[in-house]
Amino acid sequence: LYRTNTGAKIFAAMKGAVDGGLDIPHSTKRFPGSSEESFDASRLRDYIYGKHVADYMERLQGEDSDLYQKQFSRFIKNKITPAGVEAMYKNTHKAIRADPAPKPKSEKKVQQKRWNRIKLSKAQRDARVKQKKEAFIRNLDNDDE
Repeated sequence: LYRTNTGAKIFAAMKGAVDGGLDIPHSTKRFPGSSEESFDASRLRDYIYGKHVADYMERLQGEDSDLYQKQFSRFIKNKITPAGVEAMYKNTHKAIRADPAPKPKSEKKVQQKRWNRIKLSKAQRDARVKQKKEAFIRNLDNDDE
């Protein structure tokens, strides 16, 4: 468990649930943008629409382009610029509101790796011992010749 503090991820999840229509009693004092005396809704909106991510992208583009290429490779691949981050989130929210049902996932055929041996039956173990004995005796006979 983690100690809750203002701006923690759990409050972002709760805000999403409330925005999605769940009735959760809450106060805005733990959301980003709140202080002792007031609540700044624009700061919370900036976090919801990824302005902090866009700001970080812009900063990395100017400072370290290699790190930018590494950390935002999927954004670059999908042609999402720092200016387009907010539009990406708006489109995502619009798509979720249009069809909130989760999409069915395709079945993946995964062959599990076995790190230990498959257990042998009693007959298989006996046959293996007999085979080893015969091989040992053959080696002894070959050495004698």
